[in-house]
Amino acid sequence: MSQKTVFVGSDHAGYALKQPLLARLKAAFPNIDFQDCGTHSSDSVDYPNFAEKVAGQVAAMQDGRGILICGTGLGMCIAANKIKGIRATSSWNIESARLSREHNDSNIICLGARLIPEDLAFELVKEWLTTRFLGDRHSRRLDQIRKLEEKA
Repeated sequence: MSQKTVFVGSDHAGYALKQPLLARLKAAFPNIDFQDCGTHSSDSVDYPNFAEKVAGQVAAMQDGRGILICGTGLGMCIAANKIKGIRATSSWNIESARLSREHNDSNIICLGARLIPEDLAFELVKEWLTTRFLGDRHSRRLDQIRKLEEKA
């Protein structure tokens, strides 16, 4: 993977996973600039604010990527997908992480800190970062999704 910036955000429920995951990712992928968009403590915050912050950064970049972490990964996923151009997906196993990239060209991966242990979270993000979009028939489907966004 060439030099990229990956924006990372969490709410209070995801903070305890975000910190060690970010350290491991920085060590494993020194060619990627991981930007921590908060939160910076376990004090209660509202996840849509961090989903918007990360998704906005990702949408503004060509080939932008992001990682969002909350308790389940679901709230962050819902909120991020409200931003035009975002294809956020929740992943819970290696296959879901791989297919989210191969078939859906996912640009944000969402993780559930209460559901996924740190080692698995690292493996999911590693798979997601290194998997390429397959294109072909999947490109046609992404074009259909873009048209849906235009209607909204």
